[in-house]
This record gives sequence, C-alpha cells and structure tokens, in this order.
Amino acid sequence: MKHYKDNFAHNLLPSIDLQPNYFKGLYEIDMLNCVDKLLDNHIQEDRGNTICIRTFEETWTYQDLYEKANQIAHVLVEDLGLQSGNRVLLRSANNPMMVACWFAVLKAGGIVVATMPLLRSKELNTIIDCAEISHALCDSDLAEEINLVTSDFLKKVSFYRNSDLENLMESKPKTFENYHSKADSVALIGFTSGTTGLPKMTAHFHKDILNICESFPKYSLQPTSTDIFIGSPPLGFTFGLGGLVLFPMYVGASTFLIEKPSPDVLLQAIQDYKITICFTAPTAWRVITTKIQEYDISSLRKCVSAGETLPLKVWQDWYDATGLKIIDGIGATEMLHIFISSNEENMKPGATGKAITGYEAKIIDKEGNDLPRNEAGRLAVRGITGCKYLNREEKQKEYVENGWNITGDIFRQDEEGYFHFVARGDDMIISSGYNIAAIEVESVLLTHEAILECAVVGLPDEERGMLVCAHIVLKEQEIADESLKIQIQNWFKNTAAPYKYPRVINFVTSLPKTETGKIQRFKLK
Repeated sequence: MKHYKDNFAHNLLPSIDLQPNYFKGLYEIDMLNCVDKLLDNHIQEDRGNTICIRTFEETWTYQDLYEKANQIAHVLVEDLGLQSGNRVLLRSANNPMMVACWFAVLKAGGIVVATMPLLRSKELNTIIDCAEISHALCDSDLAEEINLVTSDFLKKVSFYRNSDLENLMESKPKTFENYHSKADSVALIGFTSGTTGLPKMTAHFHKDILNICESFPKYSLQPTSTDIFIGSPPLGFTFGLGGLVLFPMYVGASTFLIEKPSPDVLLQAIQDYKITICFTAPTAWRVITTKIQEYDISSLRKCVSAGETLPLKVWQDWYDATGLKIIDGIGATEMLHIFISSNEENMKPGATGKAITGYEAKIIDKEGNDLPRNEAGRLAVRGITGCKYLNREEKQKEYVENGWNITGDIFRQDEEGYFHFVARGDDMIISSGYNIAAIEVESVLLTHEAILECAVVGLPDEERGMLVCAHIVLKEQEIADESLKIQIQNWFKNTAAPYKYPRVINFVTSLPKTETGKIQRFKLK
C-alpha cells in the first residue's frame, strides 16, 4: 500500500536492515495523522475555547488554530495544487501562523520541511534541491531570500502576514478532512546542520511525533493543561518544535511564541504571562541568571536546557538564585528530540542525566564494544525513535551500528548510571545552541576572493560554549589587518546564515597538514 501520491520520501528511506532497532511506542497502529491528536481532538472534546497560542500582540484559542490550519490546508490543495507526499518548506520566525501552516501541511497530506529564518537563499536552494521541495509557505517579512531561490523544483510560494495566503484563506471553509496517512508515513524532514554540498535529511513519521510526546515531557516535565510553555529555539529546530508546539498541544496546554527572544524579552513574558515551563540554551540561562532580580519569575516551575552541554556553574548559579533545578538534556535531529535527561527527583548536577522513558543508552569503543563505567567513549542510543537518513546509505551506515544510533558525542557513564558529556566526536561547533559544521563555514569562506585556504575549529568560550574560529591563509598576505577581518565577517553574514560567521579570525601563513595534504584541525584546536 502506497503512503502518498508522491512517494519521493518513502522511496529514499534506508532499508529496514540499515535502520536502528526500535522500541514499541504507544502509537504502533496502522493509520494515523498526528494532527488528530495534537489539534483536532481538542475541538471534538469541547476544548476549542481554551487558549492555545499567545504572543505579545495576539491570543489564539485551539478553535482559532484549528480553523486557520483547515483554511490553509484548503489553499494548499485547491489553489496551490499540493499532492499528498509533496514537501512543503516553511520559512518563518516563531509565530502563530507558522504553527497553523505546520498543521495545515500535515492535514493536507504534505511533508513539513521547517527552516530557520536566518538561512540565506544559497542554503535554501540546497535544501529545496535535496528534498525536491515543490511548495513554500513564507512569512512576507522573510520574502527577500526566498525570492532569490533559483531551484527548478520550487513551483509555488505563498506569503502570509498581510499577503496572498490570508486573501486565499478568506473564502475557504473552516473544516477540513485530514489526509488518512499511515502511522509510518513521513510527516517531517529535518535537515542536519550541514547545508552546503549535500546535507543530510532525517525523516520522521507521524507516530514518531506522538511517541516523543509520551517520553520526555512525562519523564521530565509532568505537564498539565494549565501550563504555559515558552522558549528561544526556532520551530525549525526539532528542539523548538517539541518544546513549543508538540508538548504543550499534546496535553492541551498553551505556548507563548516570541519572534526575537532575547533574555530580557523572555523574562518580561515569564513575568507578565505567568509562564510555567521555559526551554532555552545554556548561553541564555547564563545571561538570564544575571537579570532575574529585575523580574518576577515566581510562576516558573520547570526549566529545560539543551542544544549544547550545560556547564555546572550555570546550573549552580541559577539554582542559587531561584531554587529551581535546570533540566539538562541531549537530543539529535536524527532522533527527533531529547533522549537523555533528568527530572527533579532524578538529577545529578553536572551530569546530562539518564536515558529517559522509551530509550536506553550505553558507552562503546571504536569497535562497538561496551566500555566500563567512568570510561569515555562513543554514545550509543536506541528507543522509540531513530535515524532514518534519506538517500544517504553511506551516512546511515555510519550513524547506525548493530541496531544502535551512534550520535557522534563522547560521553562517560558513572557508577550511578548518569551520563556525562565529554566532547563532540567530530568537527561540529555548538555555539549558543546552534550546530555549526566546520566544513560548511570553510566552504563559504573559500568563495571569498582574498582567501586561499582556511580551516575552522571551535574555540571554547564561557558565554557561548564555543566560538567559530577561522584560520585563514590569504592569497596576498601583506593585506592582512584588522579591517580585513571585519570585512570578511560582514561579507560572510550577507552570504550565509549570520549565526555561522567566524567570530574569531586568525591570519596565518600556512595550515598544519599531513603528508597527504589533509588539514590537521586538532593542532589548531
């Protein structure tokens, strides 16, 4: 039985023998559209008047979101010609219409590819070409870069925020019959950080989306319908999608969305709207700790940190100032969300935590053998979700070994079973919660007319966790000066996503290399 008319995604899934071993979740059924549980059920059970999404400017009930998502689904099918299985790019900051578009795509039988607002046209072009994306729904505030996209795959783009999408929605019915997808139909494609060359596409099913709602939230948060969630991660990150959309809506709670969530803006919202659960990165927790005396955050009951390792000092400073324990966690785009974390009764300061409900984890050596406690090695995980790279068999074989997902992180497990982060196992730079692949920064820098060679590494930094540091060999070394560093940095921000730019630039006369010419980044580190 086919899943969709357009079976692009399913045809590119890795074969079953290359996928990890899965644990059974609650949603191991045949037919399933996750929107039924996350949104439509609230209407059917007379909770439509419950507040669903807040911003500083507006408030949406579940009924509002339901009706707008249904109208957008009609537009997708009737005006934009969406067929089931087509991929739809979402381009927006965190706002209610983006959430409505996300649900609408799944209602119509499409596959969501949500992106971060900072991406430039070159990066969007790569994503669109890789996933053969035919449709895009875009906030008109971000129209400039999407209008520069030249991909032949992209056929229809519709804009919202006082634009054509709202005009088309006006005449549409406020009800829609959701597409009858299978539980293992692909619902979303998440791109890993490398968006130059050929990035990796990770696929997740409708059942995966609901199964993670039974895992981390219940283990760490114990959410109820009275909770109000808030956070800084973009909905283009699966960390943000879970924390700000899936987890609150699974239990009928509400979410507070902020398009530009600075620490002060987060604190203002927590104070004014009595927020109870906050998701953000260690960098933000560090800054927020210095400002809490200026705000009333007494409503806050759960604090979640992910995106990079949480330093013990940040945890301790926050606890000393508030009496609240930050819940650390590690997840991956490949796994959809967090798989190792803690809760207030099961927490060791400085440790990431233990494998949560629905997962198990262990530490292995390079040969795949289990390592004894307290010995650092590769983190291996398996559970209710797992890595499913599309069209990347060689990468699938690297990520999945003997049925286990190998995350690329180096951890150790102590005698009590807690996992402690040691290092990244590759050249990934995690800065302020953003995953930045060194090679993609290098690829951009090498297109600059003055640069001959470069190598990028992560530089430890107390505020951001790591800084992107570029070691650059110029074609003409005599032009090296501070003004050129600034010029290269500004040029980079206009060429690629600004969060990837090298905050530190070192001009060097040569790069350390092996006899075969391979750059020895470990020497630069």
